[in-house]
Amino acid sequence: MLADILVKGVVQGVGFRPFVYRLAKANSLHGFVQNRGDAGVRIVVEGEGPDIERFIRELRARRPPLSEIHGLTVRYRDSDREFSNFEIKESFQGGEEGGSTIPPDIATCNECLSELRRNSDRRYRYFFITCTDCGPRYTITRNVPYDRVNTSMNSFQMCDECTEEYESPSDRRFHAQTNACPRCGPKLIITDNRGEALTCPDPITEAGRLLEENRILAIKGNGGYHLVCVTTDSSPLERLRAIKERRTKPFAIMARDLETVRTFAEVSILEAKLLESYARPIVLLKKSKGYFLSELISPGLHTVGVMLPYSGLHYLLFDATREPALVMTSANPPNEPIITDDLSAMKRLSNIAEYFLHHNRKIEQRCDDSVLRVIGQNKVFIRRSRGYAPAPVLLKTTSPADILALGAELNTTCCILIGQRAYISQHIGDLETLETL
Repeated sequence: MLADILVKGVVQGVGFRPFVYRLAKANSLHGFVQNRGDAGVRIVVEGEGPDIERFIRELRARRPPLSEIHGLTVRYRDSDREFSNFEIKESFQGGEEGGSTIPPDIATCNECLSELRRNSDRRYRYFFITCTDCGPRYTITRNVPYDRVNTSMNSFQMCDECTEEYESPSDRRFHAQTNACPRCGPKLIITDNRGEALTCPDPITEAGRLLEENRILAIKGNGGYHLVCVTTDSSPLERLRAIKERRTKPFAIMARDLETVRTFAEVSILEAKLLESYARPIVLLKKSKGYFLSELISPGLHTVGVMLPYSGLHYLLFDATREPALVMTSANPPNEPIITDDLSAMKRLSNIAEYFLHHNRKIEQRCDDSVLRVIGQNKVFIRRSRGYAPAPVLLKTTSPADILALGAELNTTCCILIGQRAYISQHIGDLETLETL
C-alpha cells in the first residue's frame, strides 16, 4: 500500500522533515519527505496498511511543538514496492498551490542554552547557537522552500563536524538549516562610531564593559539593530533621549531573567508565560512598589515594557555585565523602519551610538520586537512582529475571495487573507519616508 500525503501549514523550518523521517523509520515505512516550495511538505510512504494508518495518526498527534498543520490530504494507491528505504529528498523549488508558511523567529531553546553554558561543548559561548527547534527563521529567509540555500546562512559553509550533525538522523541538528559553530558560522566585530575595529579578545565581553561605562551601543540582532544602554543610571538615557529627540516616549528593556523582572515589576501567571514563550515579546508590565530602574525608561508611566533574552548573543551580553536589565530599543531614525545593514547603521546611528557590535550574517527581513499587554485574561497585541509574523491568524469563517489589505499611513502593516488564514506582515512603520515604502 502507498499513501501520498500533502501537509500544509507551518511545516518548514520547525524540524518537520526530520520528525517525519524518524516517524517513518519507527513504523517500518519506505518512501520520502520533501519540501514543496510554498505548497507545504509532501510525504510518500509505502508499507503495510496498519503501519501507514498509525503513521498518519502519529503525524498529527506527535508533530513538532512549533509546527502547525492547517491541512492534510491523503491519496492512496496500490504499491509496487518502488522504494527500498526512507529519505529526505531535495526540496522542490516550485509550488504554485500555496499553503506553506515560513515560521517566525524562535527564541533559544533550553538545550541550546545548556550547550552555550557548558565549557566542554564545542559551541560554548557561541552567540548564534541554534538547532531544529530554535533560532532565526523569517528574518534570514529570502525565498521558499525553507532550505539553507534560500537563507542568509547559505554564505556560511558548514564545517565537517556541523555537516556530520546535519546528516545524522540521531542528532538533534539533523537537517537544521541554521546549523553552524564558532569555526564555520557568523562572526562578531566591535567598532567605534568611526568604524575602527577595537582590539579585544571577545567582542561581547568588551560590549559589556563599555555598557558598564555608561556608553550607548548599537547592537545588530536577528531582525535589526538595537540601541542599548544600562537601566540603573540615568546619564546614558538622558543622552539617548536628547539625541533621538524622544522626550517622553518609553523605551523597551530586556531583563536578565524572569526572577529579575519580578524585582521591579508585577508579573501575573499569564504575563510570565508570555515573557518566557518562544516568541519572547515585549510585555507591558505594571511597575512594582520596589521599582528601582531609571525613571527615564518610561517617564510618567506606571508601566514598563519588558522582554527576555531570545538569542545566545543576549545571554552572553548579560554574562558580561552586572546590570539587571538593559535598554533595548529599536535603532531607527524618527519615522523610519529599523536599520538592518551595517553601512546604514554606521551612517545613520554614529551620532547616537558610541560603539557598534556587528555580525556578518545578512538580515533578509527586518523585524521589530512584538509588543503586547494582558487585559483580564486576554493578550492584546500592540505590535505583532518578531516571534509571531509571518505565521497566519486563523479565522472562524472562510473568506469567499482572496483579499489584500495595505493598512494605514501610521504604524502600518499589510495583510493577505486566503480562506481562513490571515497572513499579517511584521510591523513596517509610518509611510512617511522612502525607506519605509
